[in-house]
Amino acid sequence: MFPDFLIIGAGAVGLATALELTRRGARVTLIERGRSGAESTWAGGGILSPLLPWQYGEAVNALSEYSRALFPDWCARQQVLSGLDAEYRASGMLVLPPFDQTQAFDWCGRHGWRCEIRPRADFLPSDTEEDALWLPDVAQTRNPRLAQVLRGAALAAGVRIVESAEVTAMQASDGRISRVDTTQGDFSAAAVIVTAGAWSGTLPGLEVLAKRVFPVRGQMLLFKLAPEVLRNIVLQNGAYLIPRLDGHILAGSTLEWAGFDKSVTASARRDLLALAAGILPALNERVLAQQWSGLRPGSPDNVPVIAACPGYANLFINSGHFRYGVTMAPGAAMLLADLIEGRATAIPAEPYQA
Repeated sequence: MFPDFLIIGAGAVGLATALELTRRGARVTLIERGRSGAESTWAGGGILSPLLPWQYGEAVNALSEYSRALFPDWCARQQVLSGLDAEYRASGMLVLPPFDQTQAFDWCGRHGWRCEIRPRADFLPSDTEEDALWLPDVAQTRNPRLAQVLRGAALAAGVRIVESAEVTAMQASDGRISRVDTTQGDFSAAAVIVTAGAWSGTLPGLEVLAKRVFPVRGQMLLFKLAPEVLRNIVLQNGAYLIPRLDGHILAGSTLEWAGFDKSVTASARRDLLALAAGILPALNERVLAQQWSGLRPGSPDNVPVIAACPGYANLFINSGHFRYGVTMAPGAAMLLADLIEGRATAIPAEPYQA
């Protein structure tokens, strides 16, 4: 019989892991220090791809491509369970110069991505003859809606979710985690999985993880225009615009090593406003609706840890997905579940070992 699990952290990765283990017959309790999906899952943009995958290493692309292939059916399944809509759609992404056309076409050709060179003016107001790179298959989801979908699906599947449960101690005996103490009581399970995002390395006894998983602040702006003023994601020099179906447009994002400080700054607001207006002039202070920040679970080279935790026979880690936790969530959940079950994995697991 598949054992029961205690999962620490209810972001996209934790919820996806709970759903996958439950689908395989496990009993799962999911504990969260705050509210489900309210940290980096809520704060992110929801582009379901590394921004420019040819700029990343094989470990990032292997997991993101595996997960990207799973995402449409996986998301649809969770939507049916929850009765909610995550606004998953292939909106496509326009990459504005500068970009390496040879490198892009080579990578896309080897990985089965459609790509073409198109005039910028086909997508955006422009008074130049500038060309852009069009990637029509890049998809997105609306992160706060996805978080609601995954929470609802997990509850419908029988996952027990306990919120406002901050871990205060992890009790170990004979090389196993025997009990997890929290502000909402004590929990025991046959196995424990850490999916606590940027906070994974702050858990009592797991401070060594702080070298592999650390907070990286990202600030975003939200604008409100009429629906379909912008229909596709736009990327330039690492900055992006993401349109939602109701006319909201996200602009992001900063990369800041600020510890666990989630405050927003005037300088980021100014810089993101300039970047957004440089791409789409209609984005200005008059249509600015909100500014926020989130703490990504940073990791060296964007490579997460998906593995058994050394020193404990029943402790596993699924954390450190950096900018791509939502993108990687279904694939990372599948990979970890296969490892726990001793099955052959769909992609090599070695790059993600602790």
